[in-house]
Amino acid sequence: MEYRTLGSSGAVVSTLALGTMTFGAETDEKGAFAQLDRFVDAGGTLIDTADVYSTGVSEEIVGRWLAARSADVTGRVEIASKGRFPMGGGPNDAGLSRRHLDRALNASLRRLGVDCIDLYQVHAWDPYTPVEETLRFLDDAVRQGRIHYVGLSNFTGWQLQKAVDIADFRGLSRPVTLQPQYSLLAREIEWEITPACESEGLGLLPWSPLGGGWLTGKYRRDELPTGATRLGENPERGVEAYHRRSAIARTWDVVDAVRAVAEEQDASMAQVALAWLLGRPAVTSVILGARTLEQLEDNLGSVDLKLTDEQVERLDTASDPGAADYPYGGPGVEQRSRKIRGGR
Repeated sequence: MEYRTLGSSGAVVSTLALGTMTFGAETDEKGAFAQLDRFVDAGGTLIDTADVYSTGVSEEIVGRWLAARSADVTGRVEIASKGRFPMGGGPNDAGLSRRHLDRALNASLRRLGVDCIDLYQVHAWDPYTPVEETLRFLDDAVRQGRIHYVGLSNFTGWQLQKAVDIADFRGLSRPVTLQPQYSLLAREIEWEITPACESEGLGLLPWSPLGGGWLTGKYRRDELPTGATRLGENPERGVEAYHRRSAIARTWDVVDAVRAVAEEQDASMAQVALAWLLGRPAVTSVILGARTLEQLEDNLGSVDLKLTDEQVERLDTASDPGAADYPYGGPGVEQRSRKIRGGR
């Protein structure tokens, strides 16, 4: 396992993080404990959860694991969680207001059985709450010792920049990470979000690095998924819905390119997709989301996989979504970019 700083903070975390969205849903407690044990044995340190994962059950499972393994894992793991979405009912049971986040954070601390969460992330933008109110609450929580670091999740470029600018202007705790969707099939964050993170020192914690299973090679052209897979159980599930992605020619170009590189490397397609992502700018730690111990074991193999420059270039080319028109792309932009880089 390799380690990187958590954005511009001084904290160090493993380059692979264990996501726990499956805990309490697709993965029972015994299976979750097995995954957590194997992850730590492999040198993993960052465990990512959220209050809405299985409506709190994921945090409870992680909390029971921490209690059962306290002698072995105390000081060795960093816990990340999130708050933003409804957990019960009522008009204030959502959003990034001080009122909601205070209750959400206290509930997460109870479920996890800890006094402090290492990285507390706001799960998504809230258009109704002033950003300063959210940031002041998070700063208070840092000063109170309830959280160590502040993170963002699913923010756009302008939202991220606004949060950082207000934090700096008001002298509040600065976000150190952003958790976005990012994979060979979802590279649009590179247009504005990645440059903003690089400029402001935020580390990326990509979720869905395998595109909801698409980059493992389990789905085929003109063949509706079946069986015990995410899309097999629900082909229209979320952003990775079969008909949505299968209709895009680039999806199959990417899958074919990943398969070819995997064969050359004698590796799994998942390992290739993860290794590519680990090499992207601003990435701190890639969040793995395995249902089974076998899937996690395969994913962990990505840390030892070194892609050649030529293989990376092929994957880049196949997965390039093509920039929007000027100012994102176009001959003039490309020409100026080459000149700035010294004509390379």
